Amino acid sequence: MTQNEQLLATFEGRVRQLILRFQDLKKENERLCQEVAKNERDIKGLKEQLALSERDYNSLKMARMVEITDGDLQGAKDRLSKLVREVDKCISMLQGDETPADAAQ
Repeated sequence: MTQNEQLLATFEGRVRQLILRFQDLKKENERLCQEVAKNERDIKGLKEQLALSERDYNSLKMARMVEITDGDLQGAKDRLSKLVREVDKCISMLQGDETPADAAQ
């Protein structure tokens, strides 16, 4: 085998290696592209699930606030009624309608 034939055989072998490597990389690229597409679908689904969970959380938070407000509303009404009665007694005392002993009742 001459030197040119030997160089040609070496070159041919390296070209074959390069082609095989290219084919391997092409398959890996396809696999990675499929994986990226799958991950993007997963991310989209998770974002939708997060948005739904946030809406549910906000609804629950609002319901809880309304529940607390309803309970506090009755207490506030009771306290306000008591204060109004006390103010009425004070006004009556100032007008001289009642004696201080009557107002204490």
